[in-house]
Amino acid sequence: MIVGIAFVVLVLIGMPIGFALGLAGVIGLIDMGGGAFFALAPSKMFNGLNIFPFLAMPFFILAGEIMNHTGITHRLVNLAQALVGHFRGGLAHTNMLASVFFAGLTGAATADAAAFGKTLVPAMVKRGYSRDYACAVTAAGSIIGPTIPPSGLMVVYGSLMGGSIGGLFAAGILPGLLICLVCMIVIAVGVKANNLPEAEDRSSLKELWQIFKSSILALFMPIIILGGILGGIVTPTEAASIAVGYALFIGVVVYRAISVSDFIGMLIRTARITGVIFVIIAFAAILGWWMSFNRIPQEIAEAILSISNNPYIIIALVIGLLLAIGMIMDITAILILLAPVLVPLTEQIGLEPIHAGIIFILALNISLMTPPVGACLFVLSSVTGEKLERIAAKLWPFLIAEVTILFIFAFWEDLTMALPRLLGFA
Repeated sequence: MIVGIAFVVLVLIGMPIGFALGLAGVIGLIDMGGGAFFALAPSKMFNGLNIFPFLAMPFFILAGEIMNHTGITHRLVNLAQALVGHFRGGLAHTNMLASVFFAGLTGAATADAAAFGKTLVPAMVKRGYSRDYACAVTAAGSIIGPTIPPSGLMVVYGSLMGGSIGGLFAAGILPGLLICLVCMIVIAVGVKANNLPEAEDRSSLKELWQIFKSSILALFMPIIILGGILGGIVTPTEAASIAVGYALFIGVVVYRAISVSDFIGMLIRTARITGVIFVIIAFAAILGWWMSFNRIPQEIAEAILSISNNPYIIIALVIGLLLAIGMIMDITAILILLAPVLVPLTEQIGLEPIHAGIIFILALNISLMTPPVGACLFVLSSVTGEKLERIAAKLWPFLIAEVTILFIFAFWEDLTMALPRLLGFA
């Protein structure tokens, strides 16, 4: 009880989530046995980070930084606009499709939100879209990034639970594409209600070919990553390092857009982003060990099973728990704390580990766009100056659509596992 109270109080007074987790865990260790248990904290932190696949995360982040700096984002947006810009509300459709292309570069929702918040949102406002709607479209599309591989959240989940990261990557492709499709349908249905601009001229085949040629080097990035991992040629960590090498080659040799000072800046930003993630993982490891020692995961599992033993009801309860906690807590911390608690429960009702992982990933990704602490909403609000509550008000149709996708993949195992099984991961 004292640990839970301490954690809530620390978060409410504004302490960063990683430090709140660590301090709450230390309080738990001291409460368990004083100094003897407190001395275990450093080793638990180290063990929480001493997982080889975690090396993939900084490499993927650095590759995304390099590709963004070389102007790849602009080229991908141009390609998306050439493909779907001729529909009414074309820039909204472009925003969504560009999120699919961008996903293969960074795998991070906040990176997508920040990049498009600085580029596409102002362009949409200039063309006659309301700023709150433009931000809502960007937020809805941003979660495609960590759903379609490479996904940092999938790397964390697979590393912690000992699951197949390649299998998770394969399972994330279909839901990511369907999220894009369904959100584009939501845009099309709401063109009159949101007073979206009229359609623009369709690009000619010659123009489309020229734009495709300028984007082809960027499109090869996800092919290299996914082809290597799903083909069993390289591990996710090796694929991430290859992606950095490929991005550097494009930036230095092909586009000649990276100087030494630029690269140092990218390394610093990568270190900062990685450092934040690793602090959360390290400190959450202390609290996670305290929970395991006190059999809290077993008690939570028994409490859920006491409500019902129907697999569908249990899945719905797990999703509801993830979505609810995701509204008030960092998703990486949630994953580290709750995956060891809830995944064994899903195994008891017969879910494949990859299927359970996709449920976790989709639910937590949706939490990135739900108030009051949706990270993508905060990023867009800070980048564009739009009020968070106005963005959230325009977001609800997209939120309903994406939660529907989540439940479809949660309850339809054959659909979720189709690609992993086809590629030999299950």
